[in-house]
Amino acid sequence: MERIALHTRIAEGREEDYDREHARIPDELDASLRAAGVHEWRIWRDGRDIFHLVEVRDYAAMRHRLAEDPANQRWQEHINQFLEVVDDYGGEDSGLRPVWSLPAHGPEVTA
Repeated sequence: MERIALHTRIAEGREEDYDREHARIPDELDASLRAAGVHEWRIWRDGRDIFHLVEVRDYAAMRHRLAEDPANQRWQEHINQFLEVVDDYGGEDSGLRPVWSLPAHGPEVTA
C-alpha cells in the first residue's frame, strides 16, 4: 500500500463551496475511487490550502485509471471550478516529496 500526500489550493472566496461539495461525494465517484485501488482518502484544509493523504495500492495506476473514468471526469469538471490550479490527471506526479517522519516504534530504552 502506498501513502501519498498531495496539496491543492482553493480559489479565493470558494472555501465554503469546497467544504460543502465534500460533505458527501457522489456514490459513483466513491465506487470509482475504490475500484481504482484507493483504500482511504483524507483531506485537511488550512485557509485556502488543502492537504490530502491517499492510501492506495498503486498511485500511478490509480491516476491513469481515473483519468479515463467518467465519474471522476464529471467530478473533476465540477470541483475544479473551486480550485486555483486544475488537475487534469495527465501528468506523472508522485505527490509531495517526503522530508521527515517519526517512526511508529522508537528506539528501545535500556535502564
